[in-house]
Amino acid sequence: MGKESINREILHLAVPSIVTNITTPLLGLVDVAIVGHMGAAAYIGAIAVGGSMFNMLYWLFGFLRMGSSGMTAQCYGSGDKEGQSKILEQALLVALIAGALMIALRHPVCEAVLWFMDVDTTTRELARTYFLILIWGAPAVLGNYVICGWLLGMQNSKATMWISIFINLCNIAASCTLVYALHYNIPGVALGTLCAQWAGFFLAASIALLRYDIVLCRLKELCELKGLKRFFRINGDIFLRTVCLVTVTLWFTRTGARQGEEMLAVNALLMQFFTLFSFFMDGFGFSGEALAGKYIGAGDKPRLSKSIIKICRWGLLLAVIFTIIYAVGGDLLLRLLSDDHKVVAHAREYMYWVITIPVAGFLAFTWDGVFIGATATREMLMTMACATAIFFATYFIAYPLLGNHGLWLAFICYLLTRSVALSIIGRRYLIRKH
Repeated sequence: MGKESINREILHLAVPSIVTNITTPLLGLVDVAIVGHMGAAAYIGAIAVGGSMFNMLYWLFGFLRMGSSGMTAQCYGSGDKEGQSKILEQALLVALIAGALMIALRHPVCEAVLWFMDVDTTTRELARTYFLILIWGAPAVLGNYVICGWLLGMQNSKATMWISIFINLCNIAASCTLVYALHYNIPGVALGTLCAQWAGFFLAASIALLRYDIVLCRLKELCELKGLKRFFRINGDIFLRTVCLVTVTLWFTRTGARQGEEMLAVNALLMQFFTLFSFFMDGFGFSGEALAGKYIGAGDKPRLSKSIIKICRWGLLLAVIFTIIYAVGGDLLLRLLSDDHKVVAHAREYMYWVITIPVAGFLAFTWDGVFIGATATREMLMTMACATAIFFATYFIAYPLLGNHGLWLAFICYLLTRSVALSIIGRRYLIRKH
């Protein structure tokens, strides 16, 4: 396989994944935009709090997508159709059970999260209403994670892109109808999003059933001990990795909040630069999941090595482009993101940290995808645990001396540690072993 063919394969997977990453946050943004025209600040606060509640809840189940893609890609590479079907059905079974448990425990979970959020009474009641309606979409959301991960493993990222676009269009149509035509307010927003989530799940399930030869497995086969043990080992590692990631993110936010409202806003504004970069880098990470899994499953070491090298080069190119954009146009982007001149002026003091994000972090994104595709999740967990330890060690040394600059130094060290550690282990474990 020539270089042009590898590049074409990478872009064929990466570009639709980037579009998916950009459109996915629109689901929450549409809800905010709709309630923003209802005339009460409490509505916006309720959607913001409710959205955060679901983000925390669903983020922990991201392993359902990542675990499905890596294992499926390996079965795809080896031509194991029965294995492909079994992974899909096992993961869907876990997703539907987890979703059902969320629904069953919706009241205590809702109260616990609202207590942690510590919001005023009006916002609390509206957020509770939003949460208790939208939680009925949990099986659909988690099921969608599974099917989209499975489709990526089947080398089909275009389908996940269209599913994401379809969900957003359904959400706009249903929420606008329920809010503006039927005047349901917050319940209307929640019901509109709920309809979109289930519609998206049924579309995803239809694509999987109609396009692929799914071999239906008996319940006894799905619960077979050896297969389940591997399934939960891989997904358990990814879950613990996500816990580390969430811990760093929450600590970063908490530290900003403890410094006051303005510093919280400054850090939130600057983190949008990281989020924007991650949307693009994750696209190439997803291509790494699909290609690494496929070539490992096929036992094709030369193509595995070439694809990893090419994906890393694409990552480096993106890192250079974003570094230049942030260095040259960072001030303009800040002013586009916020009209608060005081916050923007304060944020400028930390822009040089933002400029270092792409170079410090691009290898972490690319290698994460490769490790997921290789199902080398234990190594990925160990590097994330090491990076998390470096983050807190740097934070506790630098923050008392440098304040918020110390927090950003800890975050850059965290990204850099992930990049370096994954690169060292990846070269030894993946390129040489396979």
